[in-house]
Amino acid sequence: MNTVAPKENFLIMKYIKHFFNFTFIILPLTILAQGKVTFSIQNSSTLERKATVVSIPWEQVISSFPQIDTVNFVVINSVTKKQIPFQLEHHGLAAIQNLLIQLDVKAKSAVSVFIQKGKPEVFTPKTYARYVPERKDDFAWENDQIAFRAYGKALENTNENAYGLDVWVKRTDRLILNERYKRNEYHIDHGDGMDYYHVGFTLGAGNMAPYVNDTIRYSANYHQWKILDNGPLRSAFQLTYDTWDAGGIKVKAVKTISLDAGSQLNKIENVYTFDSDKPLPVVVGIIKRPENGVISLNEQQGIMSYWEPVHGADGTTGVGSILTTPVSNMFVNGTQLLAKTTVQNNIPIVYYTGAAWDKAGKITDAKQWENYLNNFYQQIKEPLIIKAD
Repeated sequence: MNTVAPKENFLIMKYIKHFFNFTFIILPLTILAQGKVTFSIQNSSTLERKATVVSIPWEQVISSFPQIDTVNFVVINSVTKKQIPFQLEHHGLAAIQNLLIQLDVKAKSAVSVFIQKGKPEVFTPKTYARYVPERKDDFAWENDQIAFRAYGKALENTNENAYGLDVWVKRTDRLILNERYKRNEYHIDHGDGMDYYHVGFTLGAGNMAPYVNDTIRYSANYHQWKILDNGPLRSAFQLTYDTWDAGGIKVKAVKTISLDAGSQLNKIENVYTFDSDKPLPVVVGIIKRPENGVISLNEQQGIMSYWEPVHGADGTTGVGSILTTPVSNMFVNGTQLLAKTTVQNNIPIVYYTGAAWDKAGKITDAKQWENYLNNFYQQIKEPLIIKAD
């Protein structure tokens, strides 16, 4: 029979006591650490990012905070200790894809945010999109800065038909689409803006179309729609176009459009499907007015800017596009500003397009609009860096 000497027994009991004391100290710290995660949003550029929407991959959140409750969590600014608006982005899927947050980040600096358990505040939605069957299949969308619409099948074969993207100018941060459709007075400014932008049979405010044998090959209007996400910080949707003849090439298109809170520009991802291994020439176009405006064509950076002539008492609209693929040519064909590039079969092409209104009071002349587009370009080239601390 083995026995333990009193001295050895005392040492064993002392060790066990210290072990449990140490364990009781460590476990609460471990649990606490798992109940919160910190992310650093770093801005390495010389441009201040104001009210910018940042996308944090949900997998990155889960790996750092595996027990997160998607209904009961908050995002806190580490300096102000206030909640930050957020959105769970799905991309039209059941599973969460990204955590979107909106915040300011000064140039050459970083902001830390905590994600932890808590009751989120109710944030006012800043983006919205919807199908509008009561207005001949319009699809309309907006944020707190500007609004747009695309035309559907019901508008074809009417005297109102048009091809390109339409702009509804705003001078309020409220969401106003439903009010305007309900009033059915788009062309009258009731204090929040109006629709005076003319599209006609052009690409309007930055639509894209095949450009075969030096001719724009317009599709018919969109036929199907699908909302992928709908605010409060980003609204995204898909528009599908039936197959059409693009100068002897059968083409089908799916356009995914998203608009962030605070932005004047949409992000557009187009997928063209056609039976060829050769690149398909395409153009992004902006309708040109007969009167003189201010045109800036920057082929090297893919920036196309147009500050329209004043439209009487309605004010002035600035329209611009930024291409992310090499531009072979930018030119004015008499009725439109055009930027030419190419796409491959079934491979997405991404670009940005949008508008601003001088009566909104934020961008009031051609130079400010060009600066906005140049800064937006730089932000694309130097995105914010996200790190889990």
